[in-house]
Amino acid sequence: MSAEGRSWGLILGLLALGLAGTIWLALGIGVGRAGFGDLGRITSQDLDPWTRAILLDVRLPRVLLAALVGAALSGAGVAFQATLRNPLSDPYILGVSGGAALGAVAFTAMAGGSRVWSPLGRPAAAFAGAMLSVVVLFALARIRGRTETTALLLVGVIINAIDSALILFLVTAGDTSRFQGALFYLVGSIGSPPWSVIASIAGLTVAGLAGLTLLSHRLNLLSFGEETAGHLGVNVEAVLWTAVVSASLITAASVAFVGLVGFVGLIVPHAVRAAFGPDHRLLVPASALAGGSFLVLADTLARVMFAPVELPVGVITALLGGPFFLYLFMKRLREGG
Repeated sequence: MSAEGRSWGLILGLLALGLAGTIWLALGIGVGRAGFGDLGRITSQDLDPWTRAILLDVRLPRVLLAALVGAALSGAGVAFQATLRNPLSDPYILGVSGGAALGAVAFTAMAGGSRVWSPLGRPAAAFAGAMLSVVVLFALARIRGRTETTALLLVGVIINAIDSALILFLVTAGDTSRFQGALFYLVGSIGSPPWSVIASIAGLTVAGLAGLTLLSHRLNLLSFGEETAGHLGVNVEAVLWTAVVSASLITAASVAFVGLVGFVGLIVPHAVRAAFGPDHRLLVPASALAGGSFLVLADTLARVMFAPVELPVGVITALLGGPFFLYLFMKRLREGG
């Protein structure tokens, strides 16, 4: 193995250990008597059933969901930034998350509220909504044959606004008591889903991230520009749409069940790129691992900050990501980008 391979293996190993550590930390923190001392006794017969239920049936599914969603949104952020060659790209900012959320809510509205945890139908509908948003985004943002950054952001904001309005209409039409639940979904909130949902999200996320990892070398070439990449033998259109479809798939798998958690795909890839460089062969898996840790920590903070009242995790990510996005946007304007 080359020195570079050993270095990357060490980085990914440390990030994986960091993710395992944040999961352990999140499992031991929360409202109720279950704590760190109980984690080592999880299989012991002397641990009371109530504490075991808190750890295994409430906290563990929620923590794993946060890790999967963080990994998915971070990986999707890397893909959109690479294909659009725009450091401000993020599934939430571009309106892809909004389209996925609208698809998921429309599926539940038509299939009945009992399908809110449908492990396959809801992500499939979310994927259709995400892809529709991508097509609209690319069609409206292309100006004189190239994608303008400002147009891209404006179209993304408009798509998000329309999708949010339609979601509120579908959820609250005829039943205003459901408004609070809709509001939490629009902000982004992580719960404790059935294990079938965890398995579904894990499968889709792993598949999408694997596809992006296989494309990573071509994404490196694409960073030099579409014309240069084409001269180097890259089928630009195929790479673009394969990456976009993979990113939309993992975005949809997450948004279908947690709603619009924003800015994860912006913050994490930038931090990982600054720390380890722009090579997508490392950037994709490293961002996924770091994104999992980031969202687990953010959700843990949301759970305990005002306990027993819980904040939607999207509030935490927006408070962190909003100023960060503004900083990047102003920096890009000053540089004439």
